Amino acid sequence: MDGHRHGLTTLDAPRPSAPASSGRPPRAGRGRSGVGGALWWALAAAVPLAFLGVFFAWPVATLVARGFTTDGALDLSAFTEVFARQRTWRIIGLTLAQAGIATVIAVALGVPGAYVLHRRRFPGRAAVRAFVTVPFVLPTVVVGVAFRSLLATGGPLDFLGLDGTFAAIVAALVFFNYALVVRTVGGLWEHLDPRTEQAARALGASPLRAFGSVTLPALAPAIASAASLVFLFSATAFGTVLVLGGMRYGTIETEIWIQTTQFLDLRAASVLSVVQLVIVAAALAVAARARRTRERALSLAAPAGGERPLRLRNGSDAVAAGVTALVVVLIALPLASLVVRSLRTPTGWGLGNYAALGTTGGGNALTVTVWEAAANSLRIAFDATVIAVVVGGLVALVVSRRPRRRSARRAVSLLDAVFMLPLGVSAVTVGFGFLLTLDNPFGLDLDLRRSALLVPIAQAVVAVPLVVRTVLPVLRAIDPRLREAAAALGAGPGRVLASVDVAMAVRALGLAVGLAFAVSLGEFGATSFLARPDRPTLPVVIFKLIGRPGAENHGMALAASVLLALVTAGIISVAERLRGPAGGEL
Repeated sequence: MDGHRHGLTTLDAPRPSAPASSGRPPRAGRGRSGVGGALWWALAAAVPLAFLGVFFAWPVATLVARGFTTDGALDLSAFTEVFARQRTWRIIGLTLAQAGIATVIAVALGVPGAYVLHRRRFPGRAAVRAFVTVPFVLPTVVVGVAFRSLLATGGPLDFLGLDGTFAAIVAALVFFNYALVVRTVGGLWEHLDPRTEQAARALGASPLRAFGSVTLPALAPAIASAASLVFLFSATAFGTVLVLGGMRYGTIETEIWIQTTQFLDLRAASVLSVVQLVIVAAALAVAARARRTRERALSLAAPAGGERPLRLRNGSDAVAAGVTALVVVLIALPLASLVVRSLRTPTGWGLGNYAALGTTGGGNALTVTVWEAAANSLRIAFDATVIAVVVGGLVALVVSRRPRRRSARRAVSLLDAVFMLPLGVSAVTVGFGFLLTLDNPFGLDLDLRRSALLVPIAQAVVAVPLVVRTVLPVLRAIDPRLREAAAALGAGPGRVLASVDVAMAVRALGLAVGLAFAVSLGEFGATSFLARPDRPTLPVVIFKLIGRPGAENHGMALAASVLLALVTAGIISVAERLRGPAGGEL
C-alpha cells in the first residue's frame, strides 16, 4: 500500500495547465493521448508476441513439423510407428503414473502444511515456511543428486534399496512440489473468513464436519489449481528423473532427449512432443479454470483474521502439526545428506571436494573448472533475467487489463494462456528447436546458434511464465478506479502506469526478478543442448561429473550441488522479503 499512497501523493496536486472547471485535459490532448495509449498497448502486446513467436513457437513448430514431413510432403505415419512401440506406451504410462501419484501425495501432505503454516501461529513459523520453500527453487539436477546421496550405496538410507526406483522418483517429485501446494492453498486459506466455520461449529458440527462442509469447498479452487500445477511440473520433470531414473524410469521429457541425442530419431521425438503438448494443454486448462475461480473467491474473502496459536492439545492441530513436522524432517534428510557427503573425501572428512572445484576433475572430466562454470551461470542468468522481466512484465501489464469488449477480453485471455505454454512444453524441445531454426533465421546471413545470447534467451523463455504469474495477480488486484482517478487528475498514460501500476507492483516485480534469476541458474533441459563446451553452466558440469567414474568426480558433483543450492536459496530468500500482502501465485 506504500506504493498506492505514493501514487496518490504524486497525483493529488492539480496540474497548472488543466482547465479549472473540469480538471480534465483538453480534448485535442486527450485524443493524442488516446492514440498514443493505443499504440503503446499495441507495442506492449507485439513485443512479447514477437519474442514468443521467434524463440518458442517457431522452434517448437519446426521440430514437430520435421517429424511429420518426408521430402517436404505431409507424412503422418510417424504416429502409427511410434504408438506401435511398447516402449512408447510404457513411457506415457510412467509419466502419468509418476505425475499422478506425486500430485496426490503432495496435496495430501501439503493441505495440513498450509493449515499449520498459514492459519496457526507458533515460534519459528516464518523460518519453517522459508525452509519448506527451498526444494521448490532448487535446480532439478541438485534435487536428483541430493536424493542419490541419500539412497545410493553408502548413503544413510541405502538399506531401503530405493536407489534408482520408481518410488525414489515420486519421492523427489513430492519433495520438489510440496511448497507449491502449501503456498497456493495457504495463500487462499489465510484470507478465508473464519466466522463461517465458527458458525457451523456453533450449530453443533464437529471440527471434521465443519471442515468438510465449509472450509474444504472454499479451498477447492486453490487445491485444484495447485494439483494441476504439481501434475504439470511432475509430468515435465527432466533433470530429477534423468539423474534418479536414467534409462529405466523415463518420462516423455527424458524420452524426447534420448530420442534426439542418442537415437537421432526426430520423428519419434516429434510425436512425443505432440503427446506432451496435449497433456500440458489439459493441465493448463484445468489450472486456468481453477485460477479464475480462485480469483473470484479471493475477491469475496474477508480480511485475514483467523490465525490462532497452534494448540497441540487440539486434535486437528496435533494431526496437522505432526504431518508437517514429519514432512520437514523428510525435506531436511536429502539436503543434510548432500552437505554431509560433500565433506567426505577418499582420504577422510574435509573440504577437499570444495578445493577440487578449482580443477577440471579426475581425468580432465570437464573443459573448465567448476568456478568458471559458476561464473558462466551467473552471467547467463543475469541476461536471461533481464529478458524475462521485460517480456513477462509487458505480458502481465497487457493481460491485467479487463477490456469492455468481449472480443478484446477473449484476446487477453488467449494471450494469457499462450504465454503459459513454455511453462509446460519440453525445454528439451525448445533447445533442440533452436538448433534447427536459428542457423539462418528468415534467410539472414546470421548463425544465431553461435551467439552468446542463445542460452539466456532459452532460459528466458522458461522464466517468462513465472514472471507473469508473480506480477499478474498484483496488477489484477489494483482497483481500476485508481487509474481512472489518476487520469481524471490529468496524468497521462505513462504517468498513470508509473504512479499506479509500477508503484504497486514493484515488490512483486522484485520477487519475479529473484525467481527468474534462480530458475535460470538451475535450468538444465534447454541449456544441455545449447551450452557451448567451452562455456558450460553449473548444472551442466554437475551432470557431467555425475556421469564420470571416480570418487573425485562424484565428490566434486556433490560440492558443486551444495554451491548451486546455496546460491539459489540465498537469492530466493532475499527475493521473498519483497513479497507483498497480495503476493503472487508462486
